[in-house]
Amino acid sequence: MKKVIIDMNNANQRIDKFLVKYLPLAPKSFIYKMIRKKDVKVNGSKVNENYILQLKDEVSLFLYDDLFMQFAGKKEIHDLKQTFKVLYEDDQILVVNKPSGLLVHEDQNEEVHTLSNEVLSYLKRKGEYLDSVENTFTPGPVHRLDRNTSGIVIFGKTLPALQSLNEMMKQRHCIDKKYLTIVAGRIESDRELIDYVKKNEALGRMYLVSPKDPDGLKMHTLIHPLKYNAAYTLLEVKIVTGRTHQIRIHLASIDHPVIGDSKYGNYELNKQIKKQYRLSHQFLHAYQITFTKPLGKLAYLKDKTITCPLPLKLENIKREIFN
Repeated sequence: MKKVIIDMNNANQRIDKFLVKYLPLAPKSFIYKMIRKKDVKVNGSKVNENYILQLKDEVSLFLYDDLFMQFAGKKEIHDLKQTFKVLYEDDQILVVNKPSGLLVHEDQNEEVHTLSNEVLSYLKRKGEYLDSVENTFTPGPVHRLDRNTSGIVIFGKTLPALQSLNEMMKQRHCIDKKYLTIVAGRIESDRELIDYVKKNEALGRMYLVSPKDPDGLKMHTLIHPLKYNAAYTLLEVKIVTGRTHQIRIHLASIDHPVIGDSKYGNYELNKQIKKQYRLSHQFLHAYQITFTKPLGKLAYLKDKTITCPLPLKLENIKREIFN
């Protein structure tokens, strides 16, 4: 028999959801069969799959040790060099500065060297995360940046924090997210951009569609020029929605593409930019967040602003263009 005491990272969820994470290699049919056969008890009593776990509940699993080890598996935490910088940290959240070139999540080409894995390695070294079969919660990011976009990424360090952050992202207007970018052409006044997009999975890019398209997703972006000259504009961009490649496609759609953007940008201009400034990726940086309406466990962050300076290379390019 295996016994587990429920901590705050596992409380307030259905027991079947907990067991799926606790025994990640077990077929779901096996887990529900255990519950039906009363091989799962909470505080000594039988429960059904809808039971909501409470803090300090004792969950008993009538499961042979060999089956437990077979189904529990073990999370592997790689010992990775830290390439991100910590911008803010407390017991609930971690806000980091992601360097350009680093994926947030793994993909088909990279499974180890990601920001998420670097953060787990960092938390393990601090003794704040244990990669054991007892631990069903994994700290994680609540949003992502493209590989070659630098700047702020928010991680939830506890389940309540991650749940609150996910709800804040879903509701919008709870966290203001601002970016800095340099675009081609001159923009002299603020603009509000609203369009609809779909993703072409085969090509890995977004494209604009009619508002009447049933599969179209609304895209809402606010732009504010900070500096401009005849050829370029430094923009502060606030995203209201969070679509894939939102800033890049929205600015390209108004004929002001982000410089260095190989997917949506201007090919000839990018050749010039690469030759002159040695910039081979988009000039886009997530530079500021403000918790305008934090929810749940994170209410204490009300009105907190976190700012992330431009990387030195981008700062130097900005100075050269707007000297």
